[in-house]
Amino acid sequence: MRRILVFFVAMTGLMLLSQSCSITLNGASIPAELKTINIEFFENNAPLVVSNLSQDFTEGLKARIRSQSRLNIVRDPAANATMSGSIVNYTITPVSVEATNPNTPPIANASRLSITVNVKYTNEIDKKYNFEQQFTKYQDFQGDISSREQTLIQNIIRQLVDDIFNKAFANW
Repeated sequence: MRRILVFFVAMTGLMLLSQSCSITLNGASIPAELKTINIEFFENNAPLVVSNLSQDFTEGLKARIRSQSRLNIVRDPAANATMSGSIVNYTITPVSVEATNPNTPPIANASRLSITVNVKYTNEIDKKYNFEQQFTKYQDFQGDISSREQTLIQNIIRQLVDDIFNKAFANW
């Protein structure tokens, strides 16, 4: 009988604590009052445009929020929070070059694919978590990009989404 009473008191205490504090799931610290988020489409405004980048990034962000939080994604400007922005840069630059001979220009030995996203996060419940920030991630590669571009893009999107999620919900 005493065990049941201790269990009941402990569970009641946990319920009261969870109602007054934020809820944590997989490192996310989300206030209990925050229930809905509107994720707007992230347009690709980069000078170099890849056709599926906007869609893949937006869906990757939504998937992370669905799987790592209890928030409901809604298409409503009256949501408790809103995430919007755009892809502002997509570049391929050489990271190291190799000189072949004095009569020919050097060739890239390794290159870097970089993607930069501008994100605006508005939290209507607690405005101290609002931010507008650029996030940049990159992947280095060797050789021609055409055969591995989509894999590189997916890896970079995953890294960008991690950083954005942590900034918005893990208070890093």
